[in-house]
Amino acid sequence: MANNFRVMFVGFAQGIEPKTACVNLAGKLKTSEDKVTQFFNGKALFAPSNKDKALKQAKLLASLGIKSKIQALPSTVTTASSTAENQRDERIFDALDYITSSLIRLEEKLEELEQKLPESELKKPADDNDGWQDDDLMLDEQLDEPVKKRSNTLLYSLIATAVLLLLVLAVYLAFPNLVSI
Repeated sequence: MANNFRVMFVGFAQGIEPKTACVNLAGKLKTSEDKVTQFFNGKALFAPSNKDKALKQAKLLASLGIKSKIQALPSTVTTASSTAENQRDERIFDALDYITSSLIRLEEKLEELEQKLPESELKKPADDNDGWQDDDLMLDEQLDEPVKKRSNTLLYSLIATAVLLLLVLAVYLAFPNLVSI
């Protein structure tokens, strides 16, 4: 037994103009006239619902001079779940695409910053031993010295690791049967 019903358009009552019925229905439902016109052309206007709600929708249409019929829909539990799964997969791939493009933009920004640095600083390795613990604190020295630039190798390795993990995730999501955990 079908538990979902849909209201479908049949025709207009005698003496009702299609344009008038379209404007009245659009105003009553607070929707666009395009959707109502599509309903008149065979598309569904209302979502599938239980029988009582479908009868109320048909009664509303009848009060506006629009003839309709209630059509029983077969149970589509498997179709709905596969549609939901497809939408979930699509959202995941969209998120992966966004993350990948963000990583690419980050890498481009890093390359721009690296090009702006003087070549002498790029060739000179960063001095990890600053010797600050050995020196006594001299209050006469300037405290606002410029900060030394550090190497970006750790950042590049983190970005490369993140991109690699995203690619592995994308392959796993695209081909779930390839890897069994």
